[in-house]
Amino acid sequence: MPDRTALFIDGSYLDHVVEDVSPGSRIDYSALVGYMSDGLDVLRTYYYHCPPYHGNPPTEGQRNRYSYARRFYTALERLPKFAVRLGRLEYRGNNPDGSPRYEQKRVDILLAVDMTQLAAKGQIQRAILVAGDSDFIPAIEVAKNEGVVVTLYHGNSRHSDLWQAADERYLIDRAMIDSVRRNSGA
Repeated sequence: MPDRTALFIDGSYLDHVVEDVSPGSRIDYSALVGYMSDGLDVLRTYYYHCPPYHGNPPTEGQRNRYSYARRFYTALERLPKFAVRLGRLEYRGNNPDGSPRYEQKRVDILLAVDMTQLAAKGQIQRAILVAGDSDFIPAIEVAKNEGVVVTLYHGNSRHSDLWQAADERYLIDRAMIDSVRRNSGA
């Protein structure tokens, strides 16, 4: 019996990697899970992100972006063995160019709690992480101490300590994106 695996996807990070590697591409998340798990027994795929900023009262653009995001999260939740975990987007003032600056809150900790909890309870033997942030290193260390093999999928932009902490590492490149790209009609 193959090792039971959970996938942990930092959605914002994956969005940036896909845009960097293959601008305009949209991912088929079922294909992505199949590609990354490669025949392993998948317990669940956890997807972490934040809904777009939604002011009070929201602008029409904010309402449209928020509505699109909700439809996307709902579609993901309908996929087999998928769970969507949402943080919050906090307004943090303006950038030097005057554009608004937002910061994700709770996303990293939600991912870390899920990974460490599943590892500590012995529910997974493998964790596949899509991320580039060193904030995940403590969760990786806990999982590894529990006997979990941690595989990292990353883009060109990733923290070197995160890369070092993982047991296995794979670059998300153009060939991979092409193999999990959503067809335009889907």
